[in-house]
Amino acid sequence: MKASLICALLLIAIFAGSGARAQTGGDVLGMHDLTVGGKSPIQAPGALGCTFCHAPHSGAGDIPALWNQTLSKQSYTPYNSTTYHQTGQTQPTLGAASSLCLSCHDGTVAIGQSTAYGKMPTVGSMYPQDILGTNMQNSHPFSLVLPMKDSPDLASTLVANGTTLDLTHAVKLINGNVECTSCHNPHVQAIDKISQNFLVLDSSMGRLCLACHDPNRTVTGQVNPLTGWTQSIHQRATNTPAVGAHVGTYDTVAKNACISCHMPHNGQGVARLLRPATPPAPSLDPTSQDCVTCHSGGLNLTPVAPDIASELAKISHPLPAGTVTSIHDPAEAAVLNNNRHATCTDCHNAHADNQVTTFAAPPLIRTSETDVVGVSASDGVTILDPAINQYENCLRCHGTSSGTQILPKFGYFPTRDVAAPDPLNVIPEFSATATSSHPVTHDRSSALPQPSLLTNMINIGRTGQSRLMGVRIFCTDCHNSDDNREFGQTGPNGPHGSIYPHILERQYQFSQVAAGAGPGSTIINLFAPPDLGPTGPYALCAKCHDLTNILSNASFTQHASHINAGFTCSTCHTAHGMGAISANITGERLVNFDLQVVGMNGASPISYNRSTNTCTLTCHTYNHNPDGSVSQHSGARRK
Repeated sequence: MKASLICALLLIAIFAGSGARAQTGGDVLGMHDLTVGGKSPIQAPGALGCTFCHAPHSGAGDIPALWNQTLSKQSYTPYNSTTYHQTGQTQPTLGAASSLCLSCHDGTVAIGQSTAYGKMPTVGSMYPQDILGTNMQNSHPFSLVLPMKDSPDLASTLVANGTTLDLTHAVKLINGNVECTSCHNPHVQAIDKISQNFLVLDSSMGRLCLACHDPNRTVTGQVNPLTGWTQSIHQRATNTPAVGAHVGTYDTVAKNACISCHMPHNGQGVARLLRPATPPAPSLDPTSQDCVTCHSGGLNLTPVAPDIASELAKISHPLPAGTVTSIHDPAEAAVLNNNRHATCTDCHNAHADNQVTTFAAPPLIRTSETDVVGVSASDGVTILDPAINQYENCLRCHGTSSGTQILPKFGYFPTRDVAAPDPLNVIPEFSATATSSHPVTHDRSSALPQPSLLTNMINIGRTGQSRLMGVRIFCTDCHNSDDNREFGQTGPNGPHGSIYPHILERQYQFSQVAAGAGPGSTIINLFAPPDLGPTGPYALCAKCHDLTNILSNASFTQHASHINAGFTCSTCHTAHGMGAISANITGERLVNFDLQVVGMNGASPISYNRSTNTCTLTCHTYNHNPDGSVSQHSGARRK
């Protein structure tokens, strides 16, 4: 008989992470041996042996292998996704390799329901995780529509001549197709001594997956989503996963390889075979759930990986809570319109990422974001795959995206006097043509002196100096975890979450007036006397600017009076840059007033002239007059 057609109870064990089970001893069939006292959760009295699958003299008609188990005639929903190339609907051929396996593993036919002898007696039941059901969308595709279609991530030989990259030839196509027996040998449970799941070879280091999926293949004009795998941290990590983490049966992340994140059967969701979180994290989208099992601190991994889950529990990105319209998809457009989400895979490529060991100067993207998609800052539309600079990845959402929202969860949002039509599009604010801006997308180039600028950035808590102050800064120099290790703490880097609004690394307060009081009225959150300490309202600005120098009025004659009165920087300065130009406000030194706080002085428009150090406006019930004088009035002015 042909071994390639004898599938029997093929999928009795899911590849990995399926919980504690009895292991095989010296037997061969392992859990496919239903003899009483054997390893299977289903057992039958007597020495029925192979009879559950085979009838030596009276198999099921013309089905090969003298098959005895009654075949399932169910219709199956096949795997599909936006990046799946083997399109079309097909069903396993009745009596062929995968059909034999499904006669037990779709769960619709009782085990022992033989064609030759009727129902044979059994006790026990299959493990729930071994029942695939009839919806195969969360299982690796098999019985594909032929001819097989090529893809950049598939071995070039797979379609060209029907062979895999497995030099032992254990992993093979069955009649030119992917079937259950391409990966499983139903007669030998422990070919792989660790992952005893009837695999056709030792699958540590992803050997089984890499027999068909080639991360090193290059196809002109097409992106291979596996590029970078052989140099990535997940391919090399020696961290040991706990058994209870359910991320594989091998003793390191590197050995578990692909199955650390993917489940060949019974994966989460309806695409890409992702693992659910352990412990459950139902508030996260499927792709982020796949990450937090290892990136949640605790006991799932030794040594512990960066604890992202704890950061997300702070004021974090608007991670979707299972809503279909906000879930990341690899085929989605680079510019995210009307689909606001921030999943792990928007900023990280698990196939290519590496640990950041050296904090290089901006603007180049960091190794933790290797091979992620970006958008050009020149127009906010041109796709960069991969992104070259960090800000290009950020601009997928914070550039020309439509359907953006101001979410209250992030805190107060100023309304600037001079602003582009879309206040959430930061591209005009950071543009080299802006009157002034923080140097994110272009080098620092102001002709004005900057006496307060420090030589080095200061660590969180002012525990010491950090990176040299260059001509650029990262987005993450301001929007970062409040306990990140780049700036002196022990937490993960990046804008995963923060105790401060707008996912800011340090305290940055916004002066505000009472609700309904109107601009120009009394500011209700003055910070006088000023707290210049590491957690005070000016802590973020003090990362790069010497507050003592600012209080000396070296760059503006009224800095000290305003700060000593308790006003915050946000009243007069915009954080990113000037998004437009104005005849009344020069925009130099990021001066751009918050119109929710500052009002007009009579009929005069709000204005600022740097050369004369004069303003025309009303703030905190004080009129700032064109001649530089200041006078108090009884009511707030409204613009």
